[in-house]
Amino acid sequence: MMIQASCWTYLKVCLVLWMVGQLQGRVTAPERLEAPVEKPFTLTCSVSRERGESLRQVRWLDVQNQTLLSYQPGNRDSVSGQHHVELASSPKDTSAITIRRVGFRDEGCYTCIFDLHPTGSKQGQTCLTVTSQVTVDSNKTAVSGKRASLSCSYGLPEKVQQIVWKHTSPQGESTEVASFAKRSDPMIEPPYQGRVWLSASLSDSQLTIQPVAIQDEGCYTCLYDTLAEGPKSSVICLSTYVLPKPQVSYKTITAGVIEANCTSVSRPPAEIVWNVERDNRTMGPPVTTQLPQGDGTTLVISTLTVQSGLLKDVSVKCLVHHKGLESPIAVSMNTKIGTALTILISVTTVAALLVMSLCFCLWKCFLRKEDEARH
Repeated sequence: MMIQASCWTYLKVCLVLWMVGQLQGRVTAPERLEAPVEKPFTLTCSVSRERGESLRQVRWLDVQNQTLLSYQPGNRDSVSGQHHVELASSPKDTSAITIRRVGFRDEGCYTCIFDLHPTGSKQGQTCLTVTSQVTVDSNKTAVSGKRASLSCSYGLPEKVQQIVWKHTSPQGESTEVASFAKRSDPMIEPPYQGRVWLSASLSDSQLTIQPVAIQDEGCYTCLYDTLAEGPKSSVICLSTYVLPKPQVSYKTITAGVIEANCTSVSRPPAEIVWNVERDNRTMGPPVTTQLPQGDGTTLVISTLTVQSGLLKDVSVKCLVHHKGLESPIAVSMNTKIGTALTILISVTTVAALLVMSLCFCLWKCFLRKEDEARH
């Protein structure tokens, strides 16, 4: 047992010594790294030197084994290399370079070489994968009958085989809308042909719908089918509005009492309020009724009961508020404003007749003077 324990201890010591020997003069670098496209990215590697070794020069080779950057440690003036990389600050016996703006062509394996004296060169390698995420616009709203454009982008079109747009309705039904692949034209699915267009791009993709319909509401998935990394996707949601076109009407229900109705069909339902110019001669608060329509819109009816004399004295307006409107729509019941308009038209008509009569008199006087001059 004593002999076996001694042998085991001896083997462990030998293993430690072997590992130390392997570490001496070894270059360490990450085996694989991922770098986001269009962003700066730093590559690093370090060397463990033996006693008596000195570091004379560091060289970096690019993915094509061409010199990317070289320098002598401690001498900033000795730095030379390609224009899109720069030497980054780093601890002793570590080298770091920064690619100012990572692109598709920067993908591949990089070699760092430490020239040591007197033992020679030691090198390591790190492989870089350039990545990108699908970005989309924020959620959008569109007015029924108008135009809507949905956009998404992916920074590595060189890796894209195909882009597909899918629509998921609020009920959860998913359908393919359009697609575009390399060396082909955009393809629009039959239900969407004639009112949907897709840009011929594998980087910045735009889906245009015109005219927008209520059934276009829902979420759209922009899916990039990429090489090696598989599908990349993101989602943008579209809400469709139908703007209100309010109407007002009124009728006498009993002697001295009038029932005023303001109606509006829209999506989503509108909010209706009444403006009675600070007068309190209403017969209670308005009553609102909502009736869903078969096409996805909602009919809103607001009923206000007022004293008949009120319509002769003040302006009664129906104000319709809706998410798709910058300001509410005001519809008057042709009360005080109608009377003022009638007076204005009457005054204008009388003034026009007076002017015409004056012109006629002047013309007759002019003719009479010409006759007198002839005789």
